[in-house]
Amino acid sequence: MARPEVPINVNQDTGIWSTEGLPMIYMPRHFFVNNHLVVEAALGRETYAQQLYGAGHKSAWDWCEKVSATQKIAGIDVFHHYMKRISQRGWGQFTPMSFDSDTGSCDVQLEHSVFVEHCGADTGRNLCYMYSGWFAGSLEWVGQATNRNYSLSAQETRCAANGADYCLFKVGPV
Repeated sequence: MARPEVPINVNQDTGIWSTEGLPMIYMPRHFFVNNHLVVEAALGRETYAQQLYGAGHKSAWDWCEKVSATQKIAGIDVFHHYMKRISQRGWGQFTPMSFDSDTGSCDVQLEHSVFVEHCGADTGRNLCYMYSGWFAGSLEWVGQATNRNYSLSAQETRCAANGADYCLFKVGPV
């Protein structure tokens, strides 16, 4: 199945790339993943994961806020648009498997994660924890936008780098 193209605008004067009004950075996958792994080794996985969770949560919330306004979409449609866009940008293929509008709970399946594709399927550990904050942040934004005010936590419960067929994230109330 052909995926829709991602609209990329390049400012000829500044060289800044943007999509849907948001500035973007384009870089080789190995550059990003190698930097990620070096920082993880320097800080330790637990500390790094906590930092990424907070940064990812805020970034997902900000993305939802901005794209909701520029694209004139609302509520859970913003989350689905977010899953579509991150899937189109090389992070992996993200599929929301369920969503409970009462609690904000959601399962997200991930295939072809950038980390698994780079490091392989036999690392013996979960590698894709960086995305957890993205799901909690975007779904908490949905809660705020729909007057439900979710307080969520997300974690990777299985990873294709650790022997699973795909990565799975569980998002649920704190």
